[in-house]
Amino acid sequence: MTAVIAIYSHKGGVGKTTTAVNLAYLAAQDGYPTLLCDLDPQGASSFYFRIKPKVVKEARSLGTAHDAIARSIKGSDYEHLDVLPADISYRSLELAFSDKKRPTKRLSRILDPLRKEYATIFLDCPPTLNLLAENIFTAADRLLIPLIPTTLAVNAYAQMLAFFKKRGHDANNIYTFLSMVDARRKLHREVATAVYQQYPHILHTPIPTLSQIEQMGLHRQPLPAFAPRSPATQAYQALWVEFQEKALRGRKP
Repeated sequence: MTAVIAIYSHKGGVGKTTTAVNLAYLAAQDGYPTLLCDLDPQGASSFYFRIKPKVVKEARSLGTAHDAIARSIKGSDYEHLDVLPADISYRSLELAFSDKKRPTKRLSRILDPLRKEYATIFLDCPPTLNLLAENIFTAADRLLIPLIPTTLAVNAYAQMLAFFKKRGHDANNIYTFLSMVDARRKLHREVATAVYQQYPHILHTPIPTLSQIEQMGLHRQPLPAFAPRSPATQAYQALWVEFQEKALRGRKP
């Protein structure tokens, strides 16, 4: 059964793209036919996989034409892993969706035919809390949310949860992990402890702040591809295992 997994946060700079790239790579390494959809017009995921951030003209508004979407999908350098690259026109996705019937379900209609071709579909999402976010919430089977252990980030996370529930979405589909954790900082340690106590759905695998993660941009590769033994790679591997066990049990691809 296909799992659509959105790496989402309405805040920028929290590690969404690095998470999407590394988990998509790990899923493909496990043998699952995997698609990474780069929904962010900045095209960072596309950059990491050395894919030009551009889709064919007919697909730029992510309309319902499956053939146009399929022709935009590019193979990566890694077996079982394809990428739907970003496009600058994605800045107007909200407007494009709002002009359609059932505007909150447009992304679901786009992804549904792809479920037949892939076991895992990862969505690298832009930081937004608007109609596009509603489409992401509706289309995704699971949301995986990076959370930096700071007071302001936790407050913003609580606001996002309130919005999610207010709009009638199932909060049981949300899985969160601590991202960019610096264990040397007292504030990070204290906030992390409070988060684990307050939110039982928080995964127990944190992603640390390490230089190897920043080097992904230099290598333009997933972490496990150029630094397979690094602590950062081990953290992402542990996160993928925990996420599968807790979030994909019963619908594992």
